[in-house]
This record gives sequence, C-alpha cells and structure tokens, in this order.
Amino acid sequence: MGGETDGHGIDGGDGAGRPAPDDLRWMRHAFALADRAEREFDEIPVGAVIVGADGTRLGEGWNRNIVDQDPTAHAEIVAMRAAGRTLGNHRLVGSTLYVTLEPCAMCAMALVHARVARLVYGAADPKTGACGSVFDLVADPRHNHRVDVVGGVLGEEAGRRLTNYFRAKRGRPPVP
Repeated sequence: MGGETDGHGIDGGDGAGRPAPDDLRWMRHAFALADRAEREFDEIPVGAVIVGADGTRLGEGWNRNIVDQDPTAHAEIVAMRAAGRTLGNHRLVGSTLYVTLEPCAMCAMALVHARVARLVYGAADPKTGACGSVFDLVADPRHNHRVDVVGGVLGEEAGRRLTNYFRAKRGRPPVP
C-alpha cells in the first residue's frame, strides 16, 4: 500500500496489492458519492461502492452518521448493507469495495465478516486506518478470511478533498 496509484501500466488485481483496470473508474464514482455526502447532507465526504466479481454495482453509500443519527453509518457499512440487500445474502463473496478513505476498525472487520474479496481505497488514514496505516485488521492471519488491499488509488486527490472539507469547516482556504 504505498503512494499514489494512477492506474497506468496495470496488469489486473491479482491479490498482490496491484490495481485492476476498473479501479480508477470506480474510485471516481466513490468520489461522486463523497461529494453528495458533503453537498446534500454536510457529512464528512467519504463515498463507497461495492462491485461484484462480474463488474456489476451491488451497492453504494456515503457517510450518513449525522443525518441518520447512527454512529455505524459509515460509507462502507451503508454500501455493504445495500449490497447485501441486492444479493439477498450477508456474504459479499468475490466483491470489491472502493472507498475514498481507508476503513476504520469497525468497517475493516465488517469487510472480513462479509467475505469481501478486495478493498481499494484512496487516502490512507494515519489516525484510525485499520487496513494498513495504523492497524491491519483485514490481513490478520487469525481471521478465517483476509481481504486483498490496494491503497492509494487516486490517494492524493482523495486526501486533498478531505483536507479541504475540514479546512472549510475551520474557515481556512482550500489547498490546491
């Protein structure tokens, strides 16, 4: 999981932390969902979309903690709930979750329990990231399922979007 990944020269998501061809497209879709969270609900702009192994969108969501008065309504959880309803199953086997910010511990363990195959995130979270930054819950060998992780896909843009949201809240100018 390292720096910015732009999707050029990729050879497919092979479980070795490399992006797949559609990662940029789906991450941009997650950005649009994050924008909606901020614009329509004044929520922290995090967006998530879950895609099935066949490339179909199974579910999507954005942070809804404030509007739903629900501390568990993170973008990832909202998207996984929608995907579960779409599939009629709590297991999301073979799916990929795209999210603009590295998941927290709650969301990381939900990925494990749902048997999500792959996680692609934008910005790393140096305070509460649980997929490689602070913790690495999804790769813990004690679990009966591990999630392949690709971090930093459009990471600089994802980080800048979040930084500018918080700067605006504090009355500070955006960073370019």
